[in-house]
Amino acid sequence: MKKNEVKIGGMYVTKVSDRLVTVRIDGTHSKGGWNATNTRTGKRIRIKSAQRLRGEARKPTKAKVPQAVETKKAKPKKVGGEQKPKRVSALAAAAQVLAQVEKPMRAQELIAAMAEQGLWSSPAGKTPHATLYAAMLREVGTKGDAARFKKVDRGLFAFNKAGA
Repeated sequence: MKKNEVKIGGMYVTKVSDRLVTVRIDGTHSKGGWNATNTRTGKRIRIKSAQRLRGEARKPTKAKVPQAVETKKAKPKKVGGEQKPKRVSALAAAAQVLAQVEKPMRAQELIAAMAEQGLWSSPAGKTPHATLYAAMLREVGTKGDAARFKKVDRGLFAFNKAGA
C-alpha cells in the first residue's frame, strides 16, 4: 500500500509476529507511521510504514453456513468392566516401596524394587532412576514437610510419614 491510501479509522490487514491480523488505524504516530489497535486482542501497536499494511480488511459477511448433512458418530463409552486400570506413577510406586521397606533407598534400588513387585516399570526410558531422583527432589523442594519423601543423605530417600 501507499502512504496516501491509508485512512485513519480504517481497517487493514497487516503482519504482526508472523501472523496476518486485522488492525484499526487510530491516528498518526509522532515519529512517523500510525498508531493502530489489533481488533482481535485489543493491543495497541505501531505501524511504521504503509508497506506493512497488506490491504483493506474485508467486512465479514453474515452469510448462512450450510448445515452438515452427515455428522460424526460418537464413540460408545466403555462400560464399567471394560476400563483399563489406571497406571501407577513412578512417584506413587516409589512412595509405596519406601513405606513397605521403612529404610532409606537410592533411586536405582527403588526402580529395581518397583519392577520386582510389579508396581511400575519404565516404558522405554534409558535412565528412569535419574528421572525418579529428580522428581523426588522436586517434590521435597516444593512441598517441604508435606512431601511423601525426605532426603536422608546424598542420593538416599526415606518415606516421610508426616507427609503421607
